[in-house]
Amino acid sequence: MANDALVIFTPSGKRGRFALGTPVLTAARQLGVDLDSVCGGRGICSKCQITPGYGEFPKHGLTVAADALSDWNPVEERYKRIRGLIDGRRLGCQAKVMGDVVIDVPPESQVHKQVIRKSATERHIEMDPATRAVFVEVQEPDMHEPTGDFERLVQALKDQWQIEGVEAGLDILRRLQPVLRKGEWKATVVLNRGNHDAAHRVLDIFPGFHDGPLYGLAVDLGSTTIAAHLCDLSDGKVLASSGLMNPQIRFGEDLMSRVSYAMMNPGGDVEMTRAVREALDSLARAIAQEAGVEPGAIYEMVIVCNPVMHHLLLGIDPVELGQAPFALATSGSLSLDARDLDLPALNRNARVYVLPCIAGHVGADCAAVALSEEPNKSKDMVLIVDVGTNAEILLGNETRVLACSSPTGPAFEGAQISSGQRAAPGAIERVEIDPATKEPRFKVIGCDLWSTEPGFAEATAQTGITGICGSGIIEAVAEMRMAGLVDPGGLIGSAEQTGTARALPYGRTHSYLLHDASATGGPKIMVTQGDIRAIQLAKSALYAGARLLMDEFGVDKVDRVTLAGAFGAHISPKHAMVLGMIPDVPLDRVTSAGNAAGTGARIALLNRAARDQIEATVHDIHKVETAIEPRFQEHFVNANAIPHAVDPFPELAKIVTLPDVSFNAGGGGGGGERRRRRG
Repeated sequence: MANDALVIFTPSGKRGRFALGTPVLTAARQLGVDLDSVCGGRGICSKCQITPGYGEFPKHGLTVAADALSDWNPVEERYKRIRGLIDGRRLGCQAKVMGDVVIDVPPESQVHKQVIRKSATERHIEMDPATRAVFVEVQEPDMHEPTGDFERLVQALKDQWQIEGVEAGLDILRRLQPVLRKGEWKATVVLNRGNHDAAHRVLDIFPGFHDGPLYGLAVDLGSTTIAAHLCDLSDGKVLASSGLMNPQIRFGEDLMSRVSYAMMNPGGDVEMTRAVREALDSLARAIAQEAGVEPGAIYEMVIVCNPVMHHLLLGIDPVELGQAPFALATSGSLSLDARDLDLPALNRNARVYVLPCIAGHVGADCAAVALSEEPNKSKDMVLIVDVGTNAEILLGNETRVLACSSPTGPAFEGAQISSGQRAAPGAIERVEIDPATKEPRFKVIGCDLWSTEPGFAEATAQTGITGICGSGIIEAVAEMRMAGLVDPGGLIGSAEQTGTARALPYGRTHSYLLHDASATGGPKIMVTQGDIRAIQLAKSALYAGARLLMDEFGVDKVDRVTLAGAFGAHISPKHAMVLGMIPDVPLDRVTSAGNAAGTGARIALLNRAARDQIEATVHDIHKVETAIEPRFQEHFVNANAIPHAVDPFPELAKIVTLPDVSFNAGGGGGGGERRRRRG
C-alpha cells in the first residue's frame, strides 16, 4: 500500500504527491495554490473552504474514493452548526489527504479574488492588498527568556507567517500587553506593507481571533473635484463611491492660479493645504456613513493627484512648480501616516500611499492612468487623454510611452461657463440641435427622457433644469457647429444669419438660447460667445498636447483614442471629434475608460505588486514639456478652429458634413463680450 497520494487542485491544475495525513491547506501552500487562510490553519477563520471531488476523473486519469480525505471532525462540525457550511465543503486546514483526490478551490476561498472593472478593456485586479490581518499565537513570557512582548509577537509573525521586518508605533506598544493577556496570548494583527522593500507596520491588534472588516480608500484628488472609492480589502468590492468639489477652487480655478496665490500671499500654501486635508477627512466620513461602516475601520488610503495638488496635500510650497525647470520636491512614491496629513476620520494608525509623479507637470494621476490603461503593453499606437482641469496625455505602444500635461482649464468640467455647473441631477448632459429648424432637445442628469418627449416636465419637476455640465457644453458647441449656428472660427451667427430666433444679441456678440424657464422663475440657459471661447481654449490645449506627442513620436495619426477622466464615460466620441478635441480616428476606435486615474488608485490599493510595477514604469515614460516647447503654440493656434484650421479629419468627414458658414469674420469675436462685462 502506497504511503503517499496524488493531490490535484482545480481550477489552477497544480498537482503533487503528499504523505498520507497531510492537511489539504499544507499541500496547497507547498504547491503555491491560491487557498486563503487568516488563522494559519487553526480552524477558526473558515477562509480555507474546499470542495473535494469523488468518482471518475478521466481528464486526470484518476478515480477518487469516498475515503480520499479524513473523516469530518468536531472542528468542522462545530463550524457548520454555528456559522453554516455549504454541503460538500470541507475546511482545508482540518481535512487530511488519505488517498488520491481532486480538490476544487471555490472563488471565495481564493486569496487573489478577481475584481472586474467596467471599462472598454475589462481587466482583472488581483487581490493582494498592502493591508491585511493575520492570527498568531505568541509565546508566553518566561523569566528565563527575558524578551519583550513585542519581540515575541515579531517572532510569532516570523515563525507562523514568514513575515519579517515588523515595526510598531507607541500607540500599539501601549496597547500590546493588555491585548495579549486578554486574548490568552492569541491575537489578530493588522499589518501594512507599502511596497516590496518597506517594513511591515502594525496598524492594529485585537485579542484572540478577530474577523472584523478592513477597508481602504482610493482617492483621485483632482484640481476641481475629489473622487473616492471605499473598498473592502478582503474582496476588493467597492462599497461606496463619492466626490466633492475641491475647496481650493476658491483660491484659483486652475493650477497656475493656485501657484500664483501661494506666491502672492504669504501663508497661502498653508491655507490651501488645510482646505484640501479637511475636504479629504470629511469625504472619508461621508463615504463611510453612506456605506454604513465605521470610518475607524479604514486602515489605508491611496491617493493620486497632479504635482501641484501633490505638493499642497503634503504641505510643500508649490512655488518651484510655477517656473522652469518645474522641479518637484520629491517624485517618488510615499508611504505616510494618515495623522501626518491631519486625517482623524480614519483609523488612528492608518497609512497613506501616494503614487509616484512622472515629472513637474505630469503627476501621480497620470501614473495611475498608465497603471490602469497600460499603454506600454499596447500593440498599436494609443492616445490616452485624461480630460480634466489639467489634461494628462499619454501616447505610445509597447516600444515606448510619451506623456505631457496640457492646461485645459476647468471649462470641460462646467466651470467658466455662463450656465455651467458640476454634474448633478438637473444638469443638462446631452444636447441635440435639429440642423433644419435649429431647435434643441436635451437630456438632464437624473432623467432618461429627452426634453421633447412626453412626461419630461413631470419627470424633472423635482430637480428642475439647473444648468449645463461638462459633457453637455461639449455636445452643445459641437451640435451648434453641425447645425450651422457656429462657424469654423467659433463665432455664433445672428438670428438673420442662422435663421433662428434662438440666436440672441449678447452685448456685441450673440448667444444661443438652449432653455428658457424665466417665465416660471427658472433659469435662462444659454451658450454664449464667451462659453464658445472657453471651450475653444480648452480643446485647443488638449489637441495641441496630443499633436506635440505625435510630433515627438514621429507619427501623423494614432490607431485609437481612450478618453479618461471623471466624465470621460459621458463624452460622445462624435462630438469630441467635431469639436476637434482629439485627433481624427474611426469613431469605433474611440473608447472610454471612465475615471482611469481613480481606477489606477484602486488597483494600487488592492494589489501591492501594482505599486512596484508603476514605480518601475514611471521611469520609462518620457516627459514632453508643453510649457517650453515652441511647437505647442503653433499647434494651439491651429486647433482654435472647429474642428481644426489645417489638419484634415477624413474619418469625421465620412459621417458628418460640417456647414460651410462664416459669420462676421472681422468682428472681433468674444472681445466685445469681455468689454461689455467689464462695463
